[in-house]
Amino acid sequence: MMQLSRRSYLAGAGATATVGLAGCMGGGGADTLAVAHMPIFPDLQYYVMESEGYFDAVDATVEGSEFTDGPAIIQAYGGGELDVAMFGIVPSMIVIDRGIPAKVTAANIEEPMAIMAHEDLQAMWADHGADAFSVWREERGRKFRFGTFPQGSVPDVLLRYWLEQEGVDTSTVDIIEINGANAVWQAIANGEVDGASIMEPVPTRAAQAGVPVQTFRTAGEIMPGQPAAVTLMSDEVRDTPVATQFLDAHVRATEFIRENPAATADIVESSIGMDAEQALSALQGPLSNFVTDPREIENGTEIFARFANENGQIDERLSLDQIFDYSVYDDL
Repeated sequence: MMQLSRRSYLAGAGATATVGLAGCMGGGGADTLAVAHMPIFPDLQYYVMESEGYFDAVDATVEGSEFTDGPAIIQAYGGGELDVAMFGIVPSMIVIDRGIPAKVTAANIEEPMAIMAHEDLQAMWADHGADAFSVWREERGRKFRFGTFPQGSVPDVLLRYWLEQEGVDTSTVDIIEINGANAVWQAIANGEVDGASIMEPVPTRAAQAGVPVQTFRTAGEIMPGQPAAVTLMSDEVRDTPVATQFLDAHVRATEFIRENPAATADIVESSIGMDAEQALSALQGPLSNFVTDPREIENGTEIFARFANENGQIDERLSLDQIFDYSVYDDL
């Protein structure tokens, strides 16, 4: 299977691209299942399915395309290039809100994020609670700096939700938009930010590197059932046996991750680029909560729908029924 970045996909020969689109189930054929995914921890099921040969049980040729960000996947979905996308819950809502016939059929992971903070702020918090940010500013002469993905992303929403729950006005901190987990890690390692909202492997790397910015709160402590990456399927796919076959492979991958952490760590190293030893530590940590059942993330999804609507990312505050199709998972 070829893994294509969005840039290389668009740069490819027109004839090749046309053939690829014609093979999509949503594009007039039934021989190819076009699946978008990202090289991130919350999409780990894709790489396990690929590595362990689980796609062989799917009655279609699974053609995976690797993307670096959610907006590019939204664009590809809107162009009819994809049948399935494994990416964030908020981008999935944007696809649905735009009237594209698709729904979320599975979760990939729940509660995978951590709020990280400088050890000095953590000490201040013990004495001052949420006022620690004001104390920080008084002592340092500047606001506390959080680094996270662009506004509206899953890590950004979790950060803003946590600040809201703690009664902290976002104007009292700086939230710096950073693209990519590696870039967030570099910002932490270089002292460019004082905290972050981010998924693995960053918290594990920080712990092993001994930098002053460490995990302060886990997503499970902040928002039980916090969603992240999900599996979005087009209507054309959901109405075929291929949908259930794909989710059956997804369940097998979830079970493999839980039962075979060492073997999974090797897959992480080869597919996502994280050292296998670090990956094993991350897989055994509190943020590696891989699931398939979409009901596991209902509570957090309702919160994210509110934020997405308030941020203007979606015009309508979507209901759970508008976002999820539980029937495919229930058919397993």
